[in-house]
Amino acid sequence: MGNIITPGQGVLYMKVGTHAQESLEDIIKRKTQEIEQTGYGLWGYGGSTCHPQTMVQPFAKGYARQGGRIYLAMEPMESKHFAEPIRADELSIDGLHWVAIPKVINVRGSRYALVIKDLRREEFKLPLDRTAVALGNSLGVPGGKYISGRVDKACLTISDNDDHRGPARTVQIGLIAEIVEPYAVFVRNRIPSSQGPAEPVDAGS
Repeated sequence: MGNIITPGQGVLYMKVGTHAQESLEDIIKRKTQEIEQTGYGLWGYGGSTCHPQTMVQPFAKGYARQGGRIYLAMEPMESKHFAEPIRADELSIDGLHWVAIPKVINVRGSRYALVIKDLRREEFKLPLDRTAVALGNSLGVPGGKYISGRVDKACLTISDNDDHRGPARTVQIGLIAEIVEPYAVFVRNRIPSSQGPAEPVDAGS
């Protein structure tokens, strides 16, 4: 996939781990099989950041217009996510018009999903001090300051600025994929669960 730590490159950073009672290893295996069967996979997530329509889609479309690509860079972590592993059966690009999700693709316990291909293990350090939030209310905020507390994912742009005070902040990436059109979607069950999808730690599902 090449070196994505180049100035101007767009990266969607996300922490990943156990999700909807399924281990990260099992999720990776399942997503790899789904991509082999369909050419793409849906990597489920939740939370209040990286909204499909207001964040991920415009972020990715901006790069696509210039002939660029957006990569999903994932930092594996220990997590406990006990949401019911209920499969979403519909997806929507705009939250209004819904279509059925192919039977071979399973998104569980999630509200949104990234559309990905070329999922692979790749080990490298992502220098958050050399990134900045790409859009939204926090536009331009350094990634090292933005990623903290419950903020565990962000649309970032790699910069060529190495200036920072104190120790450089890096995160260890262990998994990577390319985000492809339509980039991010809403997912749902036609018959909602009484509990609904949980918000906290995100991972493929």
